[in-house]
Amino acid sequence: MKKSNIKASIDSIETLGLVDGPGIRVVVFFNGCALRCKYCHNPEMWHKKEENYTPEELYQKIKRCEPYFRNGGGVTFSGGEPLLHSQFIIETAKLLKKDGIHIALDTAGVGLHDYEEILPLIDLVILDIKHTNPKEYQEITNVKYQEVEFFIDTLNKLDKKVWIRQVIIPEVNDTEEYIASLATYLKKINNIKKVEFLPFHRLGREKYLKLKIPYPYEEKKDMDKTKCQKLYELFLSLWEK
Repeated sequence: MKKSNIKASIDSIETLGLVDGPGIRVVVFFNGCALRCKYCHNPEMWHKKEENYTPEELYQKIKRCEPYFRNGGGVTFSGGEPLLHSQFIIETAKLLKKDGIHIALDTAGVGLHDYEEILPLIDLVILDIKHTNPKEYQEITNVKYQEVEFFIDTLNKLDKKVWIRQVIIPEVNDTEEYIASLATYLKKINNIKKVEFLPFHRLGREKYLKLKIPYPYEEKKDMDKTKCQKLYELFLSLWEK
C-alpha cells in the first residue's frame, strides 16, 4: 500500500454508530468547521488540531470493523466539517472503494469547493439544513447562504443520494410557515431518500461552559418532541404533494 503524505485532524472515531447513515457504521469526526451554528453541540471541533491520522491508518482502523457492515453499513465522515479535509477523504475513500465499503458524508455543505472531485466517491450525502431563508441562514451560521447553494448545485449535477437533517428550534423554525418553506426548498434538491427532524436540545451547553464560550441559546428550552413530530407530519403532507 502506497503511503500518503496527507494527514487529517480527527477528533474521535465511533465504531458502532447506528444513527449516522444506514446499518452499523464507523463514524469519523473531523476537527474544523467554517460555520458557527448557534445550536452546535460540538464546539470543541470548530478548530483544526494536531493532524493525527494518515489515510492508510484510518483505512486500517475502518477495515477492522468491516464484519459489522452487513445490511448496508459502512463509514460516515462527519465533524466538524469533513469537507475541510477533502483531499484526505478522497485518498481514504479510494482505499475503501477497493473493498466495496459504503461511504456517507455528513455535512453542512460548506467546504473547499472541490465537490466534483470528492462527491463521485461518496455513496450517500447527509445534508444538514440550517435555514431556508438566506438572511436567517447567515444569522444562525455566520456564513453566507451562497456557500451551500454551490454545494447543492453540485449534488444535483452528480445526482447523489441525499438524506436531509433539519434541527427544529423553539421560536426559530418551529412554525407551520417555516415547515411550508422547507417543503418548497427541498424540492430543488434531487434524489432525496429521507428527511429527518431533530429536536433541539441543550446537551452541548456544558461544553461551551468548559471552553469558556458564551452559549448562544442560553434562554431556550429543549424542543418539545411531540410538537416536533407534529411538524414532521405536516412536512410530509406538504412535501409529498
